[in-house]
This record gives sequence, structure tokens and C-alpha cells, in this order.
Amino acid sequence: MRYAKRGRLRFSSHRDISRAVERAVRRAGIPVALSAGFSPHPKISYANSVPTGVASEDEYLEIGVTEVCEPARIRADLDASLPPGLDVLDVVEARAGALADRLEASSWEIRLPGADLELATAAVAAFLAAEAVEVERLTKKGPRRFDAREAVLKLGVSDTAIDGTDGTAAQVPGQSCVILRMVVRHMTPAVRPDDVLTGLRLVADFAPPVPPEVTRLAQGPLDAETGAPTDPLDLDRDMTRGGETVPADVHAAG
Repeated sequence: MRYAKRGRLRFSSHRDISRAVERAVRRAGIPVALSAGFSPHPKISYANSVPTGVASEDEYLEIGVTEVCEPARIRADLDASLPPGLDVLDVVEARAGALADRLEASSWEIRLPGADLELATAAVAAFLAAEAVEVERLTKKGPRRFDAREAVLKLGVSDTAIDGTDGTAAQVPGQSCVILRMVVRHMTPAVRPDDVLTGLRLVADFAPPVPPEVTRLAQGPLDAETGAPTDPLDLDRDMTRGGETVPADVHAAG
């Protein structure tokens, strides 16, 4: 299942999202499979979710079901049962391999209201010219240093005028907004948009005047020709069109 996390829901944690999905699955009457053991729980798995505070147009989860379901019905019923801002965009019957293995790269948009375009452009050029940009992030195991440059396949900068009609407090009518768009390869440790912003500060002393607004636009297999992620559900659709069957017992809608 592909879903979006929009608006105020971007401040929901992964645990908040999982609780909302489980409640929606029950309300929608989806025949979800349960795990074995003393305390069974719904077989719902999430793939590469965005951090709290980040919006996304391309999130994925898989639901194990006990009978074959019509994907279009699951999409409609689950979307109607979820809160506004968690929007189900696509559902297919999972048929080929692990979904998480297909998520090779993500494309991102970072909006920086009030930032200086000239300084941002110079910082992006310095970042791309660097052989390595070491940043430090606090993890559960303590501080960790890693190269934020290696994972960045594309990084561009532009600006636009903000009319202030969307109600975002950080945006001022008529104020310019620097927009960074980038494609990042999924690596270990994962390089996140805030790591790239830290890298821009390190190489060019560039820092946005207000907190950034980050949105993941897409994630999936990396297209070698375009250098952008493609739809990870296409493989399932192709196998469906080919007329292949899925073994009995537990099917997955994902």
C-alpha cells in the first residue's frame, strides 16, 4: 500500500501512524492475518518510514490478509477509515519479493522560507564539489560520524514566491523561498535531509533562518538512466497482468 502523510500529520510519530492504521484496518473490516504466539498482533509491516516532522507523498506498508481481497476495495475502505492527512494512494496484491528491497533511493523537497538564494546556490555547489562531507548525528548508540556526500545523487536549488495562503506560520506573504530538491541513495546509515543541511552548513556556513519544511516526493528502485526513483509497485502490477498466481494460505496486500 502506498500512502501519504500530509499537513499536520507530518508531526505524527511512527507509533502514532501504526496505531491509526491498525484501528482503520479494524474499522474497514479487512481480514488481517495475526501473528502466532501468546500475544498475537496484526501482520502489518512498514518500509522505510520518514522521521517525525517530515511529510511524505510516498510511504509504504504491507498488510498480511487471510483471504484474497480486491485491492480497489481495500484502498477505498481503508482511506475512508483513516484520519485526514493519512491518505491511501494505491494498493496492489504483493506477488514478488520483499518490498523493502526495492526501495533503493528517495527524492526529497526541502523548502527554506526566507533563505538567501545566492548563499544557498553557493552552498550546494560547494557540497557537490566536495569528495566527502562528514556529519555527526546522535543515534541510540551515541554520536556517529558518516559521509553525507556519498549518498546524494542529485541536489538542485531554486526559488519561488510564497503567497502565504496555506497557513504555514513560517511563511510570510511575498517572501522568497529557497527550494532544495535532491535524490538520495538509501545506505547504512541512512542519509536524511537534515544531514544534508548539516553538510551545507559545514562546507559553506549556510543555515536556514527558520526550520525547514521537508517532504519526501518518491522512493523506489533507482532508474540508471534518469537517476530518479521509480514506482516500486510496478513489478507486482506486471506479474498480475501476466496471470501468475499466488500460493494459498496468506496473501498480502501491500
